[in-house]
Parts: sequence; structure tokens; C-alpha cells
Amino acid sequence: MIRLKRAYESAASDDGARFLVDRLWPRGIKKEALSLRAWVNEAAPSESLRRWFGHEAKKWEEFRHRYFAELDRNAAAVEPLLGAARQGDVTLVYSAHDTERNNAVALRDYLEAKMKKGTHRSAAGRTKGA
Repeated sequence: MIRLKRAYESAASDDGARFLVDRLWPRGIKKEALSLRAWVNEAAPSESLRRWFGHEAKKWEEFRHRYFAELDRNAAAVEPLLGAARQGDVTLVYSAHDTERNNAVALRDYLEAKMKKGTHRSAAGRTKGA
């Protein structure tokens, strides 16, 4: 199971492996408070994509499309997350205020699609190289 949790919420015993998936460190949070396995900032959206999106609801679907394309081009960044998710529970930690439309939500969807279809296919369902 892949869970999501804001960085400002306390870690729980059932969180499993916790990964911070933001490009920037959450403000006011000490490293020890997050109880992370790793900070996987390479799996976060690029700075330019993050700024373009700006958490505007009307841009959500296009953000997902662009972000998935970035992730497809950077498979090494998501491999630690996929590996951990295949072994047990994972919690993606993020700092965005919007709990429904943020990079962690999109990343969870991407990872779940990869796990369902196998790593040889992109989240959009296209075979790589096709």
C-alpha cells in the first residue's frame, strides 16, 4: 500500500518506509521529525513544472501528464520507491497544503500504475520505445 502524509503530520507505526518526495525541504521541519528512509527529491517535479503548475486546479490533468513524462525519463529516481513498495507499505511525505492535487498524489498514481502494469511500461500505458 502506498500512503500519503503531509510532512507536518506525525509519523505512525503503520507508515512503513517513509520517503520525502518534494524538491524542497519542508519549512520548519527538522530531519529527525520526519523519520524518513530517504529524501527522494529527484522524483519530484522539475522546478519549472512545479512553478508552472502552482497548484492551480485547472492545470491538474496537464500537470500529471507532464510530470509522468518527466518520471518516465528519470526511471532511476522512482526505482527506490518502487522497490520499497514491492516489499511493503510506503508513505510518500509531502508539504503541499492541497491534499488532493499535489506531486505526491500524482506520484502515488504513477507508482501504482507502474506496479500494476510492470516496469517495462510507462504510467500512460505505452511501451517504452514505442
